[in-house]
Amino acid sequence: GPQKLLSSGVSNRPFTMNNSTPATGDENDEKKRRQERCPRSVSRVLHLGQIPSDATEADVISLGLPFGTVTNLLMLKGKNQAFLEMASEEAAITVMDYYATARPYLCSRPVYIQYSNYRELKTDNLPNQARAQAALQTMNAVQSGNLAAASTASAEGGRLPGQGSVLRVIVENLLYPVTLDVLCQIFSKFGSILKIVTFTKNSVFQALIQYANPVNAYHAKIALDGQSVYTACCTLRIGFSRLASLKVKYNNEKSRDFTRLDLPSGDSQLPPEPRVAPAIGVSVPGVPGAVGSLTVTAPGQTMTPGVLGVPGNSVLLVSNLNPEAITPYGLFILFGVYGDVHRVKIMFNNKENALIQMADAFQAQLAISYLNGLRLYGKVLHTSLSKYQSVQLPHEGQQDQGLTKDYSHSPLHRFKKPGSKNFQNIFPPSATLHLSNIPPSVTVDDMKNLFAGTGSTVKAFKFFQHNYKMALIQLGSVEEALQALIALHNHDFGDNHHLRVSFTKSTI
Repeated sequence: GPQKLLSSGVSNRPFTMNNSTPATGDENDEKKRRQERCPRSVSRVLHLGQIPSDATEADVISLGLPFGTVTNLLMLKGKNQAFLEMASEEAAITVMDYYATARPYLCSRPVYIQYSNYRELKTDNLPNQARAQAALQTMNAVQSGNLAAASTASAEGGRLPGQGSVLRVIVENLLYPVTLDVLCQIFSKFGSILKIVTFTKNSVFQALIQYANPVNAYHAKIALDGQSVYTACCTLRIGFSRLASLKVKYNNEKSRDFTRLDLPSGDSQLPPEPRVAPAIGVSVPGVPGAVGSLTVTAPGQTMTPGVLGVPGNSVLLVSNLNPEAITPYGLFILFGVYGDVHRVKIMFNNKENALIQMADAFQAQLAISYLNGLRLYGKVLHTSLSKYQSVQLPHEGQQDQGLTKDYSHSPLHRFKKPGSKNFQNIFPPSATLHLSNIPPSVTVDDMKNLFAGTGSTVKAFKFFQHNYKMALIQLGSVEEALQALIALHNHDFGDNHHLRVSFTKSTI
């Protein structure tokens, strides 16, 4: 009970919880009115209510994980409540801002979330915390891409969020056609889709969908399993596939590999014109990984595909920028890690906001998946899809201060070649950077001094053993790595040697 928790040092602030007896509708309404009159102050500890009894520690952690590191968890299953501690108040604010417009769901049921009265969770002396800590270790390892550590943590009692990056989707009660593009439109809301294959087996329409990482697949499964694409029909049944990766031979209306633009279309025929469906039934709950609200285009209506065939918008809205440090070129370099940036516009009257037009919708989703919630120049980035379909250049004579730039024909685009290997080397931001195109005259000390000059703390550096044109450098933090990449990618060493800087999954 509360007294035991307080004596264990959770906090010295009042412990506000519901009694074990369920509240009536009138009591809930009164509590809600009291909370609206007395809003809680910002805290990095979040309080969740109405947690389903079958929700696991991993399910609860998944609500906060896309917005930053989750540092602690306290499950109170008997009271259907939980406390989630984020690494910083900024991360907690990002969580609350997101769920203010998209209600969180667990196990297909809505939950409540608010700032806690606690400033931190001290759960060292509490019983039954081993499971929560194992789940935390597992989920954070998967989020950072360290699957080996995640597997170890899982073996010690944690639970991996799913079994991989590939989902198997069965569409039941198929009264109206569900196309590959419709599936992309639905599932890309939860992260970057790399490959998708659709097929019919035993007269049942199915699909295999491969995400960029297991966390995205896990979020999509939680949110969409049991949902209907159209009202009262086309119900999604989702599980994890045993396949680690999909092999796609053709890019057409039945299969697509978004990392390979050079694949042939094969001999498949387009499906017949579908019937007009009733109102759309899918309403994606507010789960992490979702980008805004989901609006599925009904069959017979026109979708706006991107260059790669992914429906949706290619223009990003990036907010909470540091106007003293950010430039259009800096945004071009950073977002160019995840796609080819065509135009950048920092708002003239509000320089904390910017619009970034990517080459296509898939690359826009990649950028959101990897860059939303990261700290840059002391501020946490908020990255989402914009309501605009393109970034307009200023009219002749219009005051702009150089805040709008067109990079459509820049030689620095990483993905301009179809089937480029760069598509295979897309990794989340990390404190360790991969460096290439280093001239033979440059020494270890030269490289360390170069990065130290950007304000970075160089923790380790090593050249590749058999290729001294490449190296790894470990900096003090992910934020330092972001800023160093912006400052030093394309750095001119002379003699046509321009440094290439990328994120990597490797460590020193």
